[in-house]
Amino acid sequence: MGSIRSEGEGSMAGDVPFGFGPRDSDDDRESNDDGSAQQPPGFGGLPPGFGGPGGLGGMGGMGGMGGLGDLAGAGGQGFDMANLGAALEQIGAMLQSAGNSDGSPVNWDMANDIARKALAEAGDPAVPDAQRRAVVDAVGLADVWLDPATEFPSTSGTALAWSRSEWLNETLPAWQKIITPIAEKVQGTMQSMMPGTDALGGGTMPGMPEGLPPELAAVAGPLMGMAKAMGSAMFGMQVGQGLAALAGEVVCSSDIGIPLTSGGRSALVPSNILAFGEGLELPDSDVLVFIALREAAHQRLFAHVPWLRSRVEAALVAYASGINVDQSRIESALEGVDMQNPEALQEALASGVFQPEDTEEQKAALARLETLLALVEGWVDDVVDGAIADRLPSYDRLRETLRRRRATGGPAEKTFATLVGLELRPRRLRESAALWQRLRNEGGVEKRDALWAHPDLLPTAEDLDDIDGFLTRTSEFDTAELDEPGPDDSTKE
Repeated sequence: MGSIRSEGEGSMAGDVPFGFGPRDSDDDRESNDDGSAQQPPGFGGLPPGFGGPGGLGGMGGMGGMGGLGDLAGAGGQGFDMANLGAALEQIGAMLQSAGNSDGSPVNWDMANDIARKALAEAGDPAVPDAQRRAVVDAVGLADVWLDPATEFPSTSGTALAWSRSEWLNETLPAWQKIITPIAEKVQGTMQSMMPGTDALGGGTMPGMPEGLPPELAAVAGPLMGMAKAMGSAMFGMQVGQGLAALAGEVVCSSDIGIPLTSGGRSALVPSNILAFGEGLELPDSDVLVFIALREAAHQRLFAHVPWLRSRVEAALVAYASGINVDQSRIESALEGVDMQNPEALQEALASGVFQPEDTEEQKAALARLETLLALVEGWVDDVVDGAIADRLPSYDRLRETLRRRRATGGPAEKTFATLVGLELRPRRLRESAALWQRLRNEGGVEKRDALWAHPDLLPTAEDLDDIDGFLTRTSEFDTAELDEPGPDDSTKE
């Protein structure tokens, strides 16, 4: 099998996590290391439509706009009609450059463009033919090893070797499905706080110039409505930067744990696999086969369990629908803040005011998602354990590296948390792997893989606390009573 290291290619810095694990331990799911609360996407700095770089208080790298406050004269004394035309011209130019004619809460054209430029600047050469052949050979070998280790057969199609830009291009449709509903929810919350014409004509709002003549309320109202387009542009900028960061770290299409492709073909990113193996002092071919085994196992599972993909996607949507921000807390934080001072505004908005309300629905959705992803990763762990046996002497070191990176997290995990608004930390991974191993030891791979026949057969979080009881109940379960699975089943407890 050929090497994936091109001639003259040196080391690549990076700490590439594989899968997701808790920062401190697999058993505890705590708040972020700095004690701050986890926040939904768009709130890493300033939210869409507000001040600071890219907000109403200044468009940053998008042309620079002083905000509606600049319509007032110097020092905020009265209304200066001469500034209106310039403000309108600047806003129009910004929105025209932002594009997004479809009205999406995320400007995906901008996101794609920003990500591609970032990857090009960092250096993203095409995958050499030798690396492509090495990937095909590694996945072919992985399939041979996996055949006796699982009931699910190999997927069709030749394995793919992607550059980072190719990963971006091939997974972008999946990211649109994942991020758009979350952005819609967040932007809807923010948009509901924007004043309409009535509010502008009959009251005040933090940041609106005092003494605004009633005849100009009809103009200021639509201007504030443009915050939606500005928010779309800001989401596009954030998503573009986040996807570029992910593209520089993921080692294969299944690295995130969520299905990002639908063709069933294994896809590896050779340049990032080399970075994954840096410092291990192992042959590149060993690292490549290890990643290929995990990727091929993921592809087999999602290809032959037809309800699994829609169930994961539905769990993500369920989580997004539970995002709810306390508007009164935001308004209280903005009182007395100079809306034309980006630093003061950013400090107010980053003070935790956007922490999602911790509803029971939110907790349930997150628990379902974490458990499902843990079951997937635990199954892959057990399948790869059985497939490798004693064929790969370096396997223990590679597996330990994987577990260590799961435990400590990494840049890719944090980037995903920024994009999607939650941190995927399947703390149940050890229990899940232990359950799949018990099933295999007691009934072989056939009994283990049979649990994927229907979502009602899968263990819940409570079942993982009582593996013995779950195995007893499973042996007595009558599968004839099960209905056809569907995506809506993901909301079941």
